[in-house]
Amino acid sequence: MSHGRKINFAPGPSALPLEVLEKVHKELFNYNGSGMSILELSHRSALFADILNTAKQDLKELLKVPDNYHILFLQGGGTGQTAASALNLIGLKPSHMADYMVTGAWSAKAAKEASKYGKINHVFPKMESYTGIPDPSTWTMNPDSSYVFYCDNETIDGIEFPEIPETNGVSIICDMSSNILSRCVDVSKFGVIYAGAQKNLGTAGVTLVIVRDDLLTAIQPNCLSILDYSIMSKNNSLLNTPPVFSIYVLGLMAKYVKENGGLEKMEENSRIKSNAIYSVIDESDGFYKGKIDQKYRSRMNVVIRIGKPNACETLEKKFIEEAAKQDLISLKGHRSVGGIRISLYNSISIEDAEKLVEFMKDFQKQNS
Repeated sequence: MSHGRKINFAPGPSALPLEVLEKVHKELFNYNGSGMSILELSHRSALFADILNTAKQDLKELLKVPDNYHILFLQGGGTGQTAASALNLIGLKPSHMADYMVTGAWSAKAAKEASKYGKINHVFPKMESYTGIPDPSTWTMNPDSSYVFYCDNETIDGIEFPEIPETNGVSIICDMSSNILSRCVDVSKFGVIYAGAQKNLGTAGVTLVIVRDDLLTAIQPNCLSILDYSIMSKNNSLLNTPPVFSIYVLGLMAKYVKENGGLEKMEENSRIKSNAIYSVIDESDGFYKGKIDQKYRSRMNVVIRIGKPNACETLEKKFIEEAAKQDLISLKGHRSVGGIRISLYNSISIEDAEKLVEFMKDFQKQNS
């Protein structure tokens, strides 16, 4: 592997492209001839203003963000934004109610957090386990809700929405932390999109927030200034000291996507990679097992168990150990669900996925 690196299938913080890391390495000690490291750069400097504004412009072009939206770089991660989005907008209508589509661990946490600030209507019937998205005929939506929330891709459970759900004009708040920049999306259909950077956008420490202008007038008076979309937009995300380095890397990642075919190419790559992995699973005669309905299987996070139920843990431990010997790492499932989790973010190449495919086939032959 180049630079002694391994193929890192981590769910986040995730792998970064080698060319991005090389750029960081080159500029780490002396950014742009300033005589200072990027780690030392003042957030009030002209150099950082250029970094921040260029990152915003590149994201605007990539995502085709309409002019009536603000792009913010905030702190607190996706977890912080589950609170911030509710604090900002749950009072948009007198009901102080919001609809939540719970499809996995992250949307469940978001609903629980939002319940501190208003009433929560669960759109879907309660599920014993997360295996997909219920049929729209079973949905219970409240037209008086301030917004509808959903998580576009459940990183832990491996469920992804194939399309934007119909909300009949109610504003949508969407957590896109683990699949943003992996496919084309119509931003104009959302009120708020947020995404922690540590999957497809760079390093941990910064969260991208895209918010529609008209929603900036609906902020609750008890919302903390650091979480207030209106205040942060007026200050260009610089109310307080921002995560300078994380925004810098986010900018490099946006540039990387632009220079490597844009969202159309990222979407094509993700389809090729995930299809290759799912083909091995589907053709394994039950050796590799996924529980997610095929229509809702995530392109970003493939979650599986291996072997018979009474032998899963032993085989999975062996799978992880043998994969590591082939420089295929970070494949252990989330502690809450176990098993194997294969994360296929933009930084994982088609060639990387093909190496894992070959390993999976060989592992099955040796252990069936």
